[in-house]
Amino acid sequence: MNRVRMCGHLVAPGRGYSPGLGPTPGSSLISRPEERSLESRLVASTAPHASPDPLAGLEDRRLLRDLAYLGGAWVAADDGTTFPVDDPSSGTQIAALPRLGAAETRRAIEAAGDALPGWRAMTAKQRARVMRDWADAMREHSEDLSLILTVEQGKPIAESRAEIEYAASFLEWFGEEAKRLYGDVIPTPIPGRRVVVLKEPVGVTAGITPWNFPSAMITRKCAPALAAGNTMVLKPAEQTPLSALAICELAERAGVPPGVFNVVTGAAEDAPAIGEEMTSNPTVRMVGFTGSTEVGKLLMRRCAETVKKVSLELGGNAPFIIFDDADLDAAVDALESCKWRNAGQTCISANRILVQRGVIDEFTARLVDHARGLKVAGGTVDGAQIGPLIDQQGFDKVTKHLADAIDGGAKVATGGGPHELGGLFLQPTVLTDVTPDMVMSCEETFGPVAGLIPFDTEEEAIRIANDTPFGLCAYFFTRDMATAWRVGEALEAGIVGLNTGFVSTEVAPFGGVKESGLGREGSYYAIEEWVETKYFTFAGL
Repeated sequence: MNRVRMCGHLVAPGRGYSPGLGPTPGSSLISRPEERSLESRLVASTAPHASPDPLAGLEDRRLLRDLAYLGGAWVAADDGTTFPVDDPSSGTQIAALPRLGAAETRRAIEAAGDALPGWRAMTAKQRARVMRDWADAMREHSEDLSLILTVEQGKPIAESRAEIEYAASFLEWFGEEAKRLYGDVIPTPIPGRRVVVLKEPVGVTAGITPWNFPSAMITRKCAPALAAGNTMVLKPAEQTPLSALAICELAERAGVPPGVFNVVTGAAEDAPAIGEEMTSNPTVRMVGFTGSTEVGKLLMRRCAETVKKVSLELGGNAPFIIFDDADLDAAVDALESCKWRNAGQTCISANRILVQRGVIDEFTARLVDHARGLKVAGGTVDGAQIGPLIDQQGFDKVTKHLADAIDGGAKVATGGGPHELGGLFLQPTVLTDVTPDMVMSCEETFGPVAGLIPFDTEEEAIRIANDTPFGLCAYFFTRDMATAWRVGEALEAGIVGLNTGFVSTEVAPFGGVKESGLGREGSYYAIEEWVETKYFTFAGL
């Protein structure tokens, strides 16, 4: 058994995090003396990189909520307990939020159930108006929402601004799509009958979202759900709940009725109880989740007990293939969005960079030069391009992947360790002579590390690219149209990018194949995930 398959099937797969349900540990440490010395250089130090109040610049302080949102009311935990939310740039606490459990989650579900008849009875145009107002409110408060996102998640403020616009676009798009949830009239072979097909909301739904895109992943789920007439209870990741609550505040202002959209907060230790209630409560008819494959499988098993619908956007292991005839500058530029963005912490990040031998030296030189020019800084610093990793566990996973690769013969072309800023900051790193059996080729590294794997033939590149249990996204670069069609059709991925590293848009169906998930998010395909198809026959006509 080759190690790609071994890593994919026998080592806990996924993107190294389980949003709302606790992170997945990285691989074990290596132990020989010289390797311990290497890893000792990969241990994070602590250093402040933010002001005492990094959110002091907020214009509308009402967006900074420290309570959960159930049935239109802002509530604390029943027992009054809280958990800390930290700024990953500095390690300082920025908020304390309620630790909710099964009882509070059950009340949120009941509130969503109570709100369902009124919301689904509204016309599609009425729901669209509310959602458009919600999108407009997000755009109006974009700077505040971006600051909250950056401070709790760490990404550069420019990326946060782009995410807020992306998040608002889902509310706008699906609000409009609500008016186009068409049914059918089917010709019947029986005289005096009519066959009608209706699209109806599923009912009460639940969403569980990750920390890496804490605003966009929320609206990518709630927008199609609410547009179709469903209500939702959302559990945001414990690392980034402030963005979810700010979006809730704007939903309330935009006129989303009480109970239609609810947010339950909790620490990692509370996630099992919250998740159990969401997946076992018969009132909930669908669960949407973005996170690790390991946790997605667990949720799927639990939802099977009450035969709930599921929409799962799970782990990836994206190949990024560069053929000899590729535009190398375009390929390097593409890695800006699908490798360095969010410090490499994206589900569609280029995780395995395959370069044909004829251009590997030239491409390596260009990529190294680009990586050395990236600005590593706290997210609120002007011009920042690489922020901190989300937490110590995420940092440790990346450094273990680095240690494993270097131990296996990979060479550091640039970077290779902690940044001088200390804390959770890593140097943008380029490794050469990476092999498909290294841990970083089997699991999502989720960090600013680009590992280059050489290949000789098109067939070899396709074999390596597909030799994984995952299939979320794939990228390749060529100027030959025949190669483009052959490779594009051969890659086992739900999303394929040709000569681009940017594939995210609200108008296209986002989702994976194999163990990367079920269903699609974005586009008119996505709203179909959140409806039931009813066959209605009329007789006696």
